[in-house]
Amino acid sequence: MDKLIRAISANGQIKLTAVSLRTAVERARQIHRTLPVATAALGRSMAAASMLGSAVKVPEGSLTLRINGGGPIGSIIVVSDPEGNVRGYVQNPGIDLPKRPDGKLAVGDAVGRNGLITVTKDLGFGDPYVGSTALISGEIGEDLAAYYVESEQVGAAVALGVLVDTDQSVLAAGGYIVELLPGASDDVLTALEQNVAATGPVTDTLKTHGPEVLAEKVLAGFGPRILQEQPVEYRCYCTRERVTKALITAGEQALQEMAEAGEDTVVTCQFCDEVHRFTPAEIKELL
Repeated sequence: MDKLIRAISANGQIKLTAVSLRTAVERARQIHRTLPVATAALGRSMAAASMLGSAVKVPEGSLTLRINGGGPIGSIIVVSDPEGNVRGYVQNPGIDLPKRPDGKLAVGDAVGRNGLITVTKDLGFGDPYVGSTALISGEIGEDLAAYYVESEQVGAAVALGVLVDTDQSVLAAGGYIVELLPGASDDVLTALEQNVAATGPVTDTLKTHGPEVLAEKVLAGFGPRILQEQPVEYRCYCTRERVTKALITAGEQALQEMAEAGEDTVVTCQFCDEVHRFTPAEIKELL
């Protein structure tokens, strides 16, 4: 089961969010028919958005993560609800690149480094908060850490990972974000950095364990305490009612043209690939 946790150190100086998302990322792979490098890029983005979105403590709120580095994969868009449930897609899911010399997927080359990572927090009222920073590497984890420093004025260590099997299915996916809270000493920072280095790739842990084990490793020696634990999933809120409302916003002239075309209007959800079909008669009813 995919799961998100929040934890804090016993001294109250470090907080951590961690998530395991193997099932959700595999679901995204199946929906969008992504090849491995696109699966990894989308999965890392989903893990990041899930953790960021779970901090939006408003029932009707949402968080959107957009990444476009000018690489062949195109744009990545992921949306999270306040529970950390996510949905997302990549512009070019069929992109395929040779692996890096170290044998890892070339996510940075696929994403590119000439662009922005943008986080939009919609609290359900007023204008949403939008923060953007330049991409550092296209590897997404490093880029998100840079976003924290520049847009949130918070130092954070971010680790994200997706392990793809030889049959292109997802073996493990997830990540963590760890932040130092005000008052943390240099000794705490040094020990935390050592823990992060010792933890290694997140997929090494998530292959066989849940996110709570990630918390134990990263916060080793700090007496980690789990504050919150909840299931998460790939969840699209696409419904015919929502699509109908979206069609209405197209305006009277656009609807008139659809009705007069004499063919069904077909709307496909970018996130879940569900197809919604409207006959000319149904479009006339909307008019």
